[in-house]
Amino acid sequence: MITNPKNPPNPTSRFPFKLTISWLREQYLASALQPREVIEEIVRRATVDSELNIWITPPSLDAVEPYLQRLEKMDKNLSPLWGIPFAIKDNIDLAQVPTTAACAEYAYTPDEHAGVVERLVEAGAIPLGKTNLDQFATGLVGTRSPYGETRNALKPELISGGSSSGSAVAVARGQAAFSLGTDTAGSGRVPAALNGLVGLKPSLGSWPTRGVVPACRSLDCVTVFAHELDDALFVDRIVSGADARDPWSRIVAKKPRALPEKILLPDGPLGFYGPYASEYEKAWKAATDKVRELGVPVETIDYAPFAEAAAILYEGPWVAERWAALSEFVEANPGIPFPVTETILRSGAGRHDAAALFRAIHRLQELRRKAHAKLENAVLLLPTAGGTWTRDEVRADPIRTNSDMGRYTNHCNLLDLCALAIPAGEAAQDVPFGITLFAVSGGEATLAELAASWLGRPSVAAKSETASLKEERPETLVAVCGLHMRGFPLEKQMLEHEAVFVREDTTAPVYKLYKLPTVPAKPGLIKQTEGGAAIELEIWRMPLDRFGSFASLIPAPLGIGKVQLSDGTEVPGFVCEGYAAESATDVTSAGSWKHIQQLKRQSTGDPHL
Repeated sequence: MITNPKNPPNPTSRFPFKLTISWLREQYLASALQPREVIEEIVRRATVDSELNIWITPPSLDAVEPYLQRLEKMDKNLSPLWGIPFAIKDNIDLAQVPTTAACAEYAYTPDEHAGVVERLVEAGAIPLGKTNLDQFATGLVGTRSPYGETRNALKPELISGGSSSGSAVAVARGQAAFSLGTDTAGSGRVPAALNGLVGLKPSLGSWPTRGVVPACRSLDCVTVFAHELDDALFVDRIVSGADARDPWSRIVAKKPRALPEKILLPDGPLGFYGPYASEYEKAWKAATDKVRELGVPVETIDYAPFAEAAAILYEGPWVAERWAALSEFVEANPGIPFPVTETILRSGAGRHDAAALFRAIHRLQELRRKAHAKLENAVLLLPTAGGTWTRDEVRADPIRTNSDMGRYTNHCNLLDLCALAIPAGEAAQDVPFGITLFAVSGGEATLAELAASWLGRPSVAAKSETASLKEERPETLVAVCGLHMRGFPLEKQMLEHEAVFVREDTTAPVYKLYKLPTVPAKPGLIKQTEGGAAIELEIWRMPLDRFGSFASLIPAPLGIGKVQLSDGTEVPGFVCEGYAAESATDVTSAGSWKHIQQLKRQSTGDPHL
């Protein structure tokens, strides 16, 4: 029996049905709850909900055990996601767990985590398992999987939305505090709307896509689903940032958090569809009425350029990019992919030539320029979806129904926009309605401020009147002794993670400094049981929610540990594993890496080491 979240299956449980980062964090810090208890409850819920087809690799205590043991060695006060359980769409790699992309014959078992998963685990989060999806992330309905149709969290006869179907429903059904999806055409937003969640689609390249099965590699984004706006934003702060191993990763200049100068609405009537079309239309009318009460000027614009960009995604040559990613597998395994998925993938074969691709690129660049001009200091508001369908209706007409679901989403990545899907009431009983806010790349904070206003949450400005910035956003000190110091090549990583220089300092006289045989050369700080010297270093202050992402960038044999300072205190900082000393050069006598660089410059004029 499927139970509605309004009537939890175990009303006497000590757990709320909706799990959130903030609630779990509060319980952990008060020692009122342990992560193992949370995982046991999630496993129970997943078993009760098995007929919803949420999971491909479901949560289990045995699989999670190594992560629970890892938490015992981590400081919960310095690990912003300590003990927070999250779900992973099964086209995103989780080390030692098969990645299927909802196709068993395609499956492989990765040796390492995807970039985003790595950063979350470094921050203390617990990966639960792998969720169901529209096969190869090709669909917006949640029914295109040989592992079963993922059912809507509130009305199981309706679609869940896709392709990140299981990820959304896992959160909506209280089986994860947040989850990872992907979004090429709307897969991180449509399931959010259909299951009453927040869905954040970040700027292209701001989250790593390393370790993600490609759909359209140039457009793919990893996304997050959560119940609370603040939870989604918290995850964004932890995982965003350039990844040197990801060719599509980039540094995105983020705008400060503030309301936009204006809100844009399409100037004409919108089309709605499905069995709740009229209810969706009324919900959209209510949303446009509400937005005019937020105190931000509202203007209407010609929506045609956005609609044209949306059409390019599947009617233009970008379908060939999906074929480029998966053609080798499909050609070698005809009839193995889900039938409608194979039809869509093969539509990219030989349908468009190079000239057509370049014509589309040139036209898209014109549309992108127009869109960015309209969205300068502004936010576009649209319904996330113009309706929904029953699963029976989608099965009967799989192409048209799926196409309709992307009507107000497909333009986003092609136009290099970020997007935030938020709940906006119900179209009908247990039929959530959602809106999406769009801004130019780097505008996530603007979207967040407007969403907070819409949802009736305190804005940053309002919070600052009653709480200090430190109370809002905990920080940690970080000791750096090499290429991350001021004026060195990796200082930019400190700045990207919002770190601020505090002071120069020295270690206790118990360390040796080694020059590691890397290119460029790096220092390794190794604590000694006997002897050693005081080594000069720098102390920086970094937001705690950026610390996990930062730590995930550090290559072996380096890592983060406790560094003892000259006054006897300990702070997190760069340390090196002892085995590295065997192949390194002892440079302790120099007293600091900065002094070595100065000597190098004096002797050769070369600023690099």
